[in-house]
Amino acid sequence: MPWWGYLLIVVALLGGVAIGFFLARKYMMDYLKKNPPINEQMIRVMMMQMGQKPSQKKINQMMNMINKQQEKQ
Repeated sequence: MPWWGYLLIVVALLGGVAIGFFLARKYMMDYLKKNPPINEQMIRVMMMQMGQKPSQKKINQMMNMINKQQEKQ
């Protein structure tokens, strides 16, 4: 195989990696728009639906637990 054949393989591989990266990035950005991460307002609504009166201290504790759980993963 001539040298330009190897060059073509390398260029195609790099192009595939670049295209894959940008497609994956777009998919993740669309996913996060449709399914936003949990925030304080969501926790407050969830606690009110369960019949609890949410204090800021409880909300902060829940957010800390969620953040620690995400860091482990």
